Amino acid sequence: MKSKDSFSSYHPLVNFLYFGLVLVFSMVFMHPVCLGISLVSAVTYAVYLNGKKAVRFNLLFMLPIFLMAALINPAFSHEGGTILTYLPSGNPLTLESITYGISAAAMLISVISWFSCYNVVMTSDKFVYLFGRVIPAMSLILSMTLRFVPKFTAQIKVVSNAQKCVGRDMSNGGVLRRAKNGLTILSIMVTWALENAIETADSMKSRGYGLPGRTAFSIYRFDKRDRTAFIFLLLCGAYIILGAVFGGLTWRYYPTMKGVGFGAFPLSLFLVYFALSLAPVASNMTEDNKWTALQSAA
Repeated sequence: MKSKDSFSSYHPLVNFLYFGLVLVFSMVFMHPVCLGISLVSAVTYAVYLNGKKAVRFNLLFMLPIFLMAALINPAFSHEGGTILTYLPSGNPLTLESITYGISAAAMLISVISWFSCYNVVMTSDKFVYLFGRVIPAMSLILSMTLRFVPKFTAQIKVVSNAQKCVGRDMSNGGVLRRAKNGLTILSIMVTWALENAIETADSMKSRGYGLPGRTAFSIYRFDKRDRTAFIFLLLCGAYIILGAVFGGLTWRYYPTMKGVGFGAFPLSLFLVYFALSLAPVASNMTEDNKWTALQSAA
């Protein structure tokens, strides 16, 4: 049985702060060490959350995307001072373009993996809880958008199976017939999506959602554990941001690769970034060990 994610049980503010930090840092910091930390941490957490499904997704989809993104840059970008060879077209193949392509691919994969973890941990009710009073309309729209993809995927399977039973699936008939069946399924899905959105909006309006002074029941409480985790994330984030401001994470790829080395200050930034990125996995492992110890003692 898959282990329960203890980090999901933290307060939504802690979850949102964590994903906000790791997503921004993954997109901003292009230092190779930072990219490696982000990629390893994101894939590790995704595998912990989704198990074999995440492993299969990474091998079937993420790995080809990584290879394609890593190859596209040196194929079209020929900047850089370190020329390795010349392509048949006569353009130079540089070490800098290859390295930048790999780095950009690592950033892309890590961000996608972080968002897959975000969709599991930050459910729609958590998002509405955080922003329902501040931006009620926008929070409702974002919440509906985030859950739209999995609901749409499940519904299109139901519609496709129903159409298949009456011989109107995309696998029946010739090319024109299959195209017509596909358009029919698409039309059904668009109608379903619009009706679902209208029903949700009317339901929320009838409950007084967004009205001034409206109270709402909440199961979330900001306890001591959440306060400790929130302070830890804030301190880690502040230290990394200050370190970046003072040049501790500087790195460039063009015209030649150059950046900060492995001194005491950059090394401390890397360690803090690593601790921040793997905080949910560390929390889960701690809880798993406690549970194992309790089972052994019983």
